[in-house]
Amino acid sequence: MSTEANIAVLRRVILEGFGDGDLSVIDQLLAPGLKEHQFGVYPPNGEGVKKAIADLHVSFSEMSYTVEHVAADGDMVWMHVKAHGKHTGPLGALPSTGKTFEIDVIDIARFEDGKVVEHWGVPDRFAMLQQLGVLPRPQAAKV
Repeated sequence: MSTEANIAVLRRVILEGFGDGDLSVIDQLLAPGLKEHQFGVYPPNGEGVKKAIADLHVSFSEMSYTVEHVAADGDMVWMHVKAHGKHTGPLGALPSTGKTFEIDVIDIARFEDGKVVEHWGVPDRFAMLQQLGVLPRPQAAKV
């Protein structure tokens, strides 16, 4: 597959899979033997990715993703994505705060035969927790 085709696949995974919650996209575009490297996704395969997406849509409404930057080299694609949502459901033990958030996410995918065979997702969870009021905002250093 071409680099452009791989970029289009990862874009669909992010926008349709994670953004719209369309789990059929995950079945279509991730290889059956996918190796998932994102912390907290268990099991570390396609089923774990689908569970993570379903959980996100329970915790957050108004989920949307905007692709900001893309880079590719051979069988690898990198995306910088802005994720937006509103905390309207439980997030683990944290009840809904009703607050909105916007965070940066870095997604890296390796492809074989037009499907994602490895994925690394790195969401800025600290920024999300600060925006939800769970963590204090850092104070400016006094000089």
